[in-house]
Amino acid sequence: MATPLETALAAIVGPRWLKTAMAERRTYEADGLPTHASVPRLAVLPGSRAEVIAVVRLLAERGVGWVARGAGTGLSGGALADPATVLIPLTRLNRILSIDPESRRAVVEPGVVNARLSEAAAPFGLYYAPDPSSQAACTIGGNVAENAGGPHCLKYGTTTSHVVALDVVLADGTVTTLGSVQGEPWGPDLVGLFVGSEGMFGIALGITVRLEPLPQAVRTLLADFTAVRAATEAVGAIIAAGVVPAALELIDQACIRAVEASIYAAGYPTDAAAALLVELDGTRAAVDGEFAIVEPILRAHGARSVRSAEDADERARLWQGRKKAFGAMGRIARDLVVQDAVVPRTALPAILDTITEVAHRYGLTIANVFHAGDGNLHPNICYDARDPELSARVARASKEIMAACVAAGGTITGEHGVGSDKIDYMEMIFDQTSLGAMCAVRRAFDPSERANPGKVIPLHSCREWRSAGVP
Repeated sequence: MATPLETALAAIVGPRWLKTAMAERRTYEADGLPTHASVPRLAVLPGSRAEVIAVVRLLAERGVGWVARGAGTGLSGGALADPATVLIPLTRLNRILSIDPESRRAVVEPGVVNARLSEAAAPFGLYYAPDPSSQAACTIGGNVAENAGGPHCLKYGTTTSHVVALDVVLADGTVTTLGSVQGEPWGPDLVGLFVGSEGMFGIALGITVRLEPLPQAVRTLLADFTAVRAATEAVGAIIAAGVVPAALELIDQACIRAVEASIYAAGYPTDAAAALLVELDGTRAAVDGEFAIVEPILRAHGARSVRSAEDADERARLWQGRKKAFGAMGRIARDLVVQDAVVPRTALPAILDTITEVAHRYGLTIANVFHAGDGNLHPNICYDARDPELSARVARASKEIMAACVAAGGTITGEHGVGSDKIDYMEMIFDQTSLGAMCAVRRAFDPSERANPGKVIPLHSCREWRSAGVP
């Protein structure tokens, strides 16, 4: 027998798009991080802007919490709904509404897959720069929620640098526009506030983004090293020389071997301690000039070889190995915890040494593949989550790594978000006044805190802020 809420939601989206059976709801019990799982009360899949608004307004009237979800590729447990909360997957809203090559703007619905936008813009000589490793599956709406990054964000910036306007529905059903197509609105930067808010402020219904011109020339280099420290020191030297590559990625031996044993084999040397994937782009003269600087730096810091992709196919293979590395590491162990700390580039050599020491002390396998150019680490802890004692060691090791990164002047997330996974780390970097201020900003958008409840900000911090009499 359907409940009144189920009947009302089915009337909006149609019975086919309301998921009530346990088997259907369990489809959404986790995102890309295996350490958190929760089955939602219901899953309702709207197929249009009007249906999203109607669903949100109905849930507001009934006082029911909800969580918006993209493709579920996130790595922070941020798109999970608990048994009292309704999940709103947005994958049916997958239309590219417009591409304007003259203004270099595109307007998309939240369920548009990241890579599809660049494919659609290519005939105009344009592309969308943010490129998460999951770009073949992740959605622009999810990227907005998490302020997603990617290898090429070293030069071009994360999602927030490319979103100029948002049509949003707030938690009470109010629909409003933030920002402007021109990208220079008067007043506070509400677009910048919304991007990266992890679904706590509302749902983006229409997203206006900047597109970039396809570069005239691209050169992709693979340099391999006999020591991880030498590779990390080369990273700092390249930036110090005044060159900002389009991408500068580090892959260590454990990751290299997993990739090369998989269907994503890219030709990485399996005896290397680490490899750097360096991409230069721009005009042909600029790329040639940067190569003349970068190649000697790599060799001076111990690169055994510096290989340049000869054509687009070889470049694609090199990047496939990097972007499919997380999938390839399924060969190492059944489960994988991906951390996402950021440190100053100068701290990379010491932090990588610390991660190695932690792995040895806890008897764990940790593979590293990360955005070295901007110090965004991704230590991947490989383990079997069915073993409680091993899971406990993984949790302790993760906390130690995070604390070391913070002590080095870093922070707890660069692109994956806080979600559920890092909520207990928030007090490592924010005091109670700062956390309380975050709660106050959240309540400005969602006074009842029903949008993505229980995520990002420790609940006791919000309670303390309220008890202090601050509105």
